[in-house]
Amino acid sequence: MKAILCSQFCQPDDLVLADLPDPVAGPGEAVIAIKAAALNFFDILMIQGKYQMKPPFPFSPGAEVAGVIESVGEGVTDLKAGDRVVASCGHNGARQKIALPAAAIVKIPDNLDFDRAAGIIIIYGTALHALEDRASPKPGETLAVLGAAGGTGLAACELGKLMGLKVIACASSDEKLEFARQHGATLTLNYAKEDLKEGLRRLTDGKGADIIFDPVGGTYAEAALRSIAWEGRFLVIGFAAGDIPKMPLNLALLKGCDIRGVFWGAWTRLNPEKNRANLEKLVQWTAEGKLSSHVDRTFPLAQTADALKVLAGRQAMGKVILHP
Repeated sequence: MKAILCSQFCQPDDLVLADLPDPVAGPGEAVIAIKAAALNFFDILMIQGKYQMKPPFPFSPGAEVAGVIESVGEGVTDLKAGDRVVASCGHNGARQKIALPAAAIVKIPDNLDFDRAAGIIIIYGTALHALEDRASPKPGETLAVLGAAGGTGLAACELGKLMGLKVIACASSDEKLEFARQHGATLTLNYAKEDLKEGLRRLTDGKGADIIFDPVGGTYAEAALRSIAWEGRFLVIGFAAGDIPKMPLNLALLKGCDIRGVFWGAWTRLNPEKNRANLEKLVQWTAEGKLSSHVDRTFPLAQTADALKVLAGRQAMGKVILHP
């Protein structure tokens, strides 16, 4: 089979398209013939050696896949060859086939295409865990989403609306904000044109946002925290801007607010049954049209470097998908 390989920490252009032996399903495993593999910003960090997880070399980027079951190993009874499925794999998605534990694989309905299915797991899984389990949301509260047109940001806009929250989309261009408005945002703020702290106060009549969803970090994090409502919840999702901010802790005191970490990957390992229930719910909602799982663009496997550069340049609105 063909696979994109990272054999040492490198840049996207240094990745190599290579041939590998086809995987074989061990006990409790199934082999998926991959039809779509979704890329995420952390794939770039992973190949550069800047991510918290460092897979052994050689590995492929790509942490979520959709495809068709090709074979199953001993003891697997709930999957069979031909089933349409989706799975989170952590890495090694940018290849034509993968063997995974059957417990990590979820079936998808026939009306959900592989491209949209592949993009559900991580961004919607993260956003659902953040908003449902970490944010303590109350209907009618205000949710400010930074990086609102990116993957997790867009998912947070859509899920926030579904949960009855008033969504403020914050992004760096009017085009991105219009896109976020189409996906659940009620209000918008262009932080390339307006100060983020003052803008969030203006849009909330001086009260501040009850929940701040921040996958961006950098200088935006502190500005957003300074605008948070009394007893607000600041959700630390990630650091797409590159810099990990150092927050003055007196702000948490003065605002009576919480700064809450959201590490979906660790949570899934500690709560596998709840995570599987979440994933099945997200698949159903996407098939029903309640969530878009919007695909920005697709690339053949050989153009993985170009696909990663789209993410690195923060050009994507929605998901970037590989076709192995």
